[in-house]
Amino acid sequence: MASAEGPSYWLGNETLRVPAALFALNRKRVCDRLRNNRNVPKEAVVLLQGGEETNRYCTDTGVLFRQESFFHWAFGVTESGCYGAIDVDTGKSILFVPKLPESYAVWMGKIHPPEHFKKKYAVDEAHYTCDIAKVLSAKSPSILLTLRGVNTDSGSVCREASFEGISKFSVNNTLLHPEIVECRVFKTDMELEVLRYTNRISSEAHKEVMKTAKVGMTEYELESVFLHYCYARGGMRHTSYTCICGSGDNSSVLHYGHAGAPNDKIIEDGDMCLFDMGGEYYCYSSDITCSFPANGKFTADQRAIYEAVLKSSRAVMNAVKPGVSWPDMHRLADRVHLEELTKAGILKGNVEDMIKAHMGAVFMPHGLGHFLGIDVHDVGGYPEGIDRIDLPGLKSLRTARTLQERMVLTIEPGIYFIDHVLDQALANPAQACFINSNVLRRFRGFGGVRIEDDIAVTASGVELLTCVPRTVEEIESFMSESKDEGKTLSKVVLSQGL
Repeated sequence: MASAEGPSYWLGNETLRVPAALFALNRKRVCDRLRNNRNVPKEAVVLLQGGEETNRYCTDTGVLFRQESFFHWAFGVTESGCYGAIDVDTGKSILFVPKLPESYAVWMGKIHPPEHFKKKYAVDEAHYTCDIAKVLSAKSPSILLTLRGVNTDSGSVCREASFEGISKFSVNNTLLHPEIVECRVFKTDMELEVLRYTNRISSEAHKEVMKTAKVGMTEYELESVFLHYCYARGGMRHTSYTCICGSGDNSSVLHYGHAGAPNDKIIEDGDMCLFDMGGEYYCYSSDITCSFPANGKFTADQRAIYEAVLKSSRAVMNAVKPGVSWPDMHRLADRVHLEELTKAGILKGNVEDMIKAHMGAVFMPHGLGHFLGIDVHDVGGYPEGIDRIDLPGLKSLRTARTLQERMVLTIEPGIYFIDHVLDQALANPAQACFINSNVLRRFRGFGGVRIEDDIAVTASGVELLTCVPRTVEEIESFMSESKDEGKTLSKVVLSQGL
């Protein structure tokens, strides 16, 4: 993509150059879909509203701005307070930017005219936001297509564009949402290239964390290693989500790292570490989890659980291809986990009976994975006609779709020893009969293991976007070599009297 003609987003050094053509193609794609929708009249215009900057509570301290995802997908604009319009019939685009006060030039920098943004983002026209009604009236649209719909992952409703004078236009807020969501589900070649980049940088950042990790450090110190690498080497000012840096029993807390548990534990010898972190570049996400022993050497129990999760991860990866049901992939991961937990002596009995009793959800209560793109939990998981499966584990799936080429997903099986869930299972005769309580007692406080990779569905299988040490042998060798390199460097420094 670095050789693409026309304007592009680039942060210099070794960062990725992303052409404005990526967003022009996205606009074309949504127009193509809308033109094929018999309910969309001729001379319709799409209208999207970008994100706005906010302050911290009642102060004037700004919160770091990140563009609204649908608006970014269509225009790639980094500034706040903008609108964008697209003529469905012609595909021509209009960007509306705020008319800034003179004081902006004192405190915030140079004030650019609309023509600057027309060139920067390769749109057909650019005007001030205060002129939206006048400019659109001159176009005489039959209807304005605004964006309103439920994000089926979060349950939240996306923000619908609104401006002074919109009441003078005919507006439809239901037709656009399902069409643009479906466009976002399937990634273009240019989008895949950005996702390869976010994965490459985030994978290297995870490896840097594994190199640095040692007993006695705090979880947040290793979080800071990840953040620094992503920003310094990858130009990633944002992460895709709050970093999860769980060690010991914290590794069983699925969304650890929040305000009530802010990655603040001291890492102890014998701890298993579960680090779920992903950098974001130009609003495109990554989502990677690495699990490894803090001291660099797996115990027998840690190895048994880790290899069980790795086996399910690779079983799913080998099975994924177009036409495969995602819920079936979750069921496959559950089956492998139950088979391996039986071999480890934690479970006993017939695996088929365990499946009927939903034992898989006792050890993996979350879904196998999710769509990935501009949002880490990307849109499109449950379009009309796709229903959630109301069963333990499966009900937590963020999509239940049949896989198709160009979908990008995470594969993130895990086995966790969560006291609350284990106690519920032991109190349930239908599940307790499968549990070897004496062996399970040994794993109380173990924490958990999750292995998370990002993949793109291809015509015949998958493209693995993530690249980190995965087998027990690879992890132990990598961490051992890193520590040896550190010792060698220390000896050189001491010998030179530095």
